[in-house]
Amino acid sequence: MSIYNTAADAANTAVRAFLTEIGEYYLGRSFNTGSGKSKNDWIKIRDMVFGGRCAYCGKNGVKLQMDHLIMFNRNEFGLHHPGNIVPACATCNSRSKKDEKEYNTWEEHLSFICTKNNQKDKFHDRWTKIKNHIASKEYQYPDFSDEEKKTIQIIATNLYSSIKNEFQAAIKLYEELDKAFTKSKKGK
Repeated sequence: MSIYNTAADAANTAVRAFLTEIGEYYLGRSFNTGSGKSKNDWIKIRDMVFGGRCAYCGKNGVKLQMDHLIMFNRNEFGLHHPGNIVPACATCNSRSKKDEKEYNTWEEHLSFICTKNNQKDKFHDRWTKIKNHIASKEYQYPDFSDEEKKTIQIIATNLYSSIKNEFQAAIKLYEELDKAFTKSKKGK
């Protein structure tokens, strides 16, 4: 649970909900990994496809988290979809960055992890396993055209801005109402 909530938190949640719905649209069903078929999909991806190992560093015997290969945010607009998730240990689930601002792609992150862990010889095998997962018939991630990618990005960016603006409007409305009611109370 967050200890401090902001308009950006609400806006980011709305974008993730949108990306979840779009992912489910392309999947043709719900992808709630907390229960049912979708939970079984996650377990199969984690345990059978990746052998209970982190997709990036190969660790096993550790708690594995769900990592979105194409990041699940308004900048990368990766969908919550079985073809976009892999198991990652807690360390590898923190995406490396190119500089202070821009995150690495999953391929750059994989290269960074393999280099950092002195496992350059493992890069090709891990890259191939991830690529095969993305393209698998069962979990195939949508192959978007540039126009489709841009459409999703525009909608996600607009949704983010709209939610932040609504939040600011709600604060302003509250302040105006508070002043109006405070004045009316003082006048009694």
